[in-house]
Amino acid sequence: MTKILSSRFNRRLLLTALTFTTLAASSIACANDFSPEQSFHFWPGNLVVSRSVYDNNASNVQVGQILPINCAATTGGCSASTGAPYDGTYPYVWNDVLYDPAFGITSRIYLDQVTPNGWLINSLEVPNSVHPYSPAGQLVTSFSSKSEIGLHLSLNHKYLTFMGYVAPVNAVDVSNSNTPGAVDPTNPVGENFYRAVATVDGNGNFDFTETNAYSGNNGRQAILNDRHGANYFYTSGNAGDGSNPQPNGVILGAGAQFITPANLREVAQTPGTTTPLASFSIAALGDKADKIGKDDNFRGMTVFNDVVYYTKGSGSNGVNTVYFVDTTGTACPKGVGVPVAGAPLPSAPLSYNAATLQTTGLPTNMCVLAGFPSTPVKTATTLSYPFGVWFADANTLYVADEGDGYTGGTDLYTHAAAQTTAGLQKWVFNTTSKSWSLAYTLQTNLGLGQPYVVRNYPTGNNPGTSLPWAPATDGLRNITGHVDGFGHVTIWAITSTISGNGDVGADPNRLVAITDDVKNTSASVAAQEKFVTLRAADFGETLRGVSFTPDAEIPKFGWH
Repeated sequence: MTKILSSRFNRRLLLTALTFTTLAASSIACANDFSPEQSFHFWPGNLVVSRSVYDNNASNVQVGQILPINCAATTGGCSASTGAPYDGTYPYVWNDVLYDPAFGITSRIYLDQVTPNGWLINSLEVPNSVHPYSPAGQLVTSFSSKSEIGLHLSLNHKYLTFMGYVAPVNAVDVSNSNTPGAVDPTNPVGENFYRAVATVDGNGNFDFTETNAYSGNNGRQAILNDRHGANYFYTSGNAGDGSNPQPNGVILGAGAQFITPANLREVAQTPGTTTPLASFSIAALGDKADKIGKDDNFRGMTVFNDVVYYTKGSGSNGVNTVYFVDTTGTACPKGVGVPVAGAPLPSAPLSYNAATLQTTGLPTNMCVLAGFPSTPVKTATTLSYPFGVWFADANTLYVADEGDGYTGGTDLYTHAAAQTTAGLQKWVFNTTSKSWSLAYTLQTNLGLGQPYVVRNYPTGNNPGTSLPWAPATDGLRNITGHVDGFGHVTIWAITSTISGNGDVGADPNRLVAITDDVKNTSASVAAQEKFVTLRAADFGETLRGVSFTPDAEIPKFGWH
């Protein structure tokens, strides 16, 4: 991992980082007194960044191998008869997605504990089929799937949560596989793997909860509600990789899910029918309904003031915007509104009529947050691409926009640089009109469309796409933040990329940070605030999620 600091480091970010780092450094000093058995610990005030590492084995894919995996055994058939054009060598292997749209390879997940100014403290490898063994189970991610392993703290801040696949390392096409309990026979990927939610505590102990949700696609994020005796996950993701109509199991396992944590090791778990948390249909806005289940293609999420929020920023159906779950049924009679004051968090799955699932889908119990876009993707003249969301307070919301991902020609860099909404958007709430409005978008020094060098990456053009290999930042994905006592906000974010890579999700990306004044609404003032790059993924690596560390009881031995 590479450490990068700007020569014009933002002063407020530096002060914030030093405050947190002082706390972390004192904790690390005490940690040296621990016994050898205490091998890992998260320390208060630090960040955790999820990192995916590809094994770079040429044998992962054989040239000429027919893909998707087991496609001949499905009604979906194979994408071509010529076979994969590239073997498993990084980064050329990702050109195989040009042949197999479902292409992906599973990889190991690492949780890097870093100080707020980017210094690496230690790394925790998530148990997997290679190393390390864990009686609780194992989990991997799909290396090039850019929407995965977002990180969140549980509502009591005791656990860190994320999602992945119950599959071996270096398995092909898992990200579009079915789940065992929700098989779609029209899915061209002819293999089945459970998805799972992972929790990790402050001492690095893991638990995994398997699910049949997100069949045909991926689970992306999870938040554990562990307040006031509650014990369930809210999750986000997408489902379906087959024909229309989709099976009931796929419809039920899409979008926003309500999952009860398992109390068993993975090998003893038997996941049943999935239980949706919430759903949205553009019919609530007065538009003609889309393909059932595909409006619920959610990416980012957060919980603030006892309300669950989601974002949708991809796909050809639904609305790219920010949503919230309405537990009262009164917040948005026409599909748009704001949460009802005092409304409780969801405490049970969404009720639905199984008899009408194939005709009308799940009932809508979500709303577009007032002020955010409400025009469906199919008819919108301009689109946003929201991903991570973070509230500084009840009237200030930061939204990461990952950019449009354009790689359509030699203008890919200039196109990315010209985007006006990609980056970090600041939205403010008008208490009179009860609506949110965009104050400005922070982009300065983010490097939109500016190609950068990755050690050992190929130079020149990719023979698979005839476009440059060098990645450039296209926007931001997952974010977290902190407000100090003076109203200064620091936001940490993971960048998205564009390049000539066959799958730009496989490009090494960056952890960046910026500070902002929570009360500022002037775009000219905000233009003076600059992003700094704190860490950069190395060759064969990608960064995915960012969160603060979970709280933990300090071990009694060795503590002073």
